[in-house]
Amino acid sequence: MSINEPAPAGPRPLSARSVVLSLLLGSHPPELPGRDLVRLVAEFDVGASTARAALSRMAAAGDLRRTESGYRLSDRLLERQRRQDEAVRPHARAWDGDWEMVVITATGRGPAARADLRARLTALRLAELREGVWLRPANLRRPLPGDLGRVAECCTARPGRPDGELAAALWPLDAWAATARGLLAQVGRARRPADRLAAHAAAVRHLLADPVLPDALLPGGWPGPALRDAYRDYQREQAGRLGVLGTRD
Repeated sequence: MSINEPAPAGPRPLSARSVVLSLLLGSHPPELPGRDLVRLVAEFDVGASTARAALSRMAAAGDLRRTESGYRLSDRLLERQRRQDEAVRPHARAWDGDWEMVVITATGRGPAARADLRARLTALRLAELREGVWLRPANLRRPLPGDLGRVAECCTARPGRPDGELAAALWPLDAWAATARGLLAQVGRARRPADRLAAHAAAVRHLLADPVLPDALLPGGWPGPALRDAYRDYQREQAGRLGVLGTRD
């Protein structure tokens, strides 16, 4: 879902693959016995034969790794889980007014390399002020990757533009908030297990685009904390379900 799009009227049904991924991405550790996965996804309108076929295809495609006890997320998806966990529980700190600045200095890179770098910077919750200049308030407890130094100059800055005005120019905050409120409404009215899973999966995807700004730079009534709380409550509920499954014969 785009940050600029309103939430749809209802959650879209998830495919068998998406159900498996949603459950494993929300599990710690991200590994489950195959029979438990098949039994669990049945609660989300995925039949046993469909689930087994999805698991086989996902293992063949490299999404999952077969282990002695079942299926585990691949290394690529473990990185996605790490980003999802950070989105749900961001490591923020008190903000002193500094901004992180990343200025791209490398030249002659191909389209694929440029797109990869943009995706990495966006995942770090930086936003592009102009081509090659990326910013965000320095309120996150995370260092920038060391290898960025090969293609960019990384520093802290105090822009002359008012902080709130700059944040509003860098991120479509009103659009993000409107979508988040729509997702909260979806989460609140979903009743069927499949609909609840789809609604919460959409919520956590949207949290990946939350800039996690200092409170002073956010519009009033910012729904980010409420959306995180809703997803965390659902995650705890699902963890309890997995525990029940693990006690069965």
